[in-house]
Amino acid sequence: MICSILLLIILPSCVSGTFVVNVTQTSYQAEENQDITLEWTFTTNPHSSSTSLNVFCELLTDLKNPVLFHLHEGVEVPESQDEQFAGRVQWDKDVLREGRLRLNVSRLRTEDSGLYLCYVFTDYGRSSCRCWLNVSAVRDRPEPETLNTTSPSNTTSPSNTTSPQPESRSRIALYCGLGLTAAVLLGFCALLIFNCCNKSTDNKRNHQHFSPVQMSNLSEKLAN
Repeated sequence: MICSILLLIILPSCVSGTFVVNVTQTSYQAEENQDITLEWTFTTNPHSSSTSLNVFCELLTDLKNPVLFHLHEGVEVPESQDEQFAGRVQWDKDVLREGRLRLNVSRLRTEDSGLYLCYVFTDYGRSSCRCWLNVSAVRDRPEPETLNTTSPSNTTSPSNTTSPQPESRSRIALYCGLGLTAAVLLGFCALLIFNCCNKSTDNKRNHQHFSPVQMSNLSEKLAN
């Protein structure tokens, strides 16, 4: 909305009598660190000398109006240029005789944004015209994702260092089961052997308690 209002103000101010100063574009859009060309046109007179041409361009701001370009009697005056634009403005001398003022501003900054006013004075007339330049900051672009080309042998997985793999777990469980089974079998065999040994010992002891006479009596009783 504000830009639209500014453009409405810009257009009527570019005409003054028969001498006309105009802009190729009323509005420019760019990003910082880019280059841009601002261009004005003005009425020419074949009978006028180039030494009668004076140009004064500035940026309109709230605090100050830094000078963008100054041409006095056809000769550039770099001393008048503000330090904000020092070394960043080039002008095309060849097209000036055609009534075209072309200024190339390099390495744009966000503080270059604003309304640019250019006065043109000649011995056959004077006028001015304005254009708007908006320089936006470069947005942070996310870095593109790259595929992981690292060999698996060179990388260490956290799971390998914290807990065994499922295959290792199954092997460990199998070994534990076999060991437990073997222990139970060995214990059971030891118990059988121990019982057998006790029984044989008891039998021997029982045979030792009966005398031959007693054994004979016991046999007679069993026969009767």
